[in-house]
Amino acid sequence: MCLILFSHQEHPGYELVLAANRDEFFQRPTEPAGFWADAPEILGGRDRQAGGTWMGVHRDGRWAAVTNFRDGNRLRTGERSRGELVTYYLRGGDRATACAQNLLPLRHQFGGFNLLLGDRDGVVFLSSELPACQILGPGLYGLSNHLLDSPWPKVERGKRGLREILSASRTPASEGLFDLLGERQTADDDQLPQTGISRDWERTLSAAFISAPGYGTRASSLLLIHQDGAVHFRERSFSEQGSRLSDRHFDFVVSRPDRSFTGS
Repeated sequence: MCLILFSHQEHPGYELVLAANRDEFFQRPTEPAGFWADAPEILGGRDRQAGGTWMGVHRDGRWAAVTNFRDGNRLRTGERSRGELVTYYLRGGDRATACAQNLLPLRHQFGGFNLLLGDRDGVVFLSSELPACQILGPGLYGLSNHLLDSPWPKVERGKRGLREILSASRTPASEGLFDLLGERQTADDDQLPQTGISRDWERTLSAAFISAPGYGTRASSLLLIHQDGAVHFRERSFSEQGSRLSDRHFDFVVSRPDRSFTGS
């Protein structure tokens, strides 16, 4: 993922409201969201090149999502796929905090990343760039290709938009969240971050929804977890030209009472 906006333990009806865009090269082979044949308790897309995923949720309510940490000044080779991080958590049985502690000493084996791990106890943030994990309190957060809540223009716009959507209704509308993820406004040059890539690329990547030759937003995903354990997962995929290809909807209830979500 390259943009993740989420509200955690602050909405009266939902334990989690998460909206995210996956930006990737279109030539990278990908499977759309679905329950995995080799791990039927896991729901998410699949990277067919490395076998991992950028975002997924387990039937027991655990979820995870990853973005890359962009640093064009640092060349890294021989790294493990970031998608392994999400898969490691969802295939295992550890809670988010325990898993994050296990992954912490391994973080430099992977390409630069930001990882969110969630369960009934809360959300943990782990980054390849930080020496410790961060347990997140109730609140609204934004994550792109820098550290959590870095004030990049699309992160700030996205957080404001998500706040407005959540304030307007007790039941966030999927189309409103997809519209938020679909914003193609780029930032002014004086607001662009400097991550070691060209100014033109910084400008292109400053939009929430990216459309560029060979690269862009391939999927927008919504994950809503109700206080009663109902899980709603939506994925909308896009062509290289930025047009909608398909919509996939999944609904289930957290399968194990001891892992069901409690109120904040």
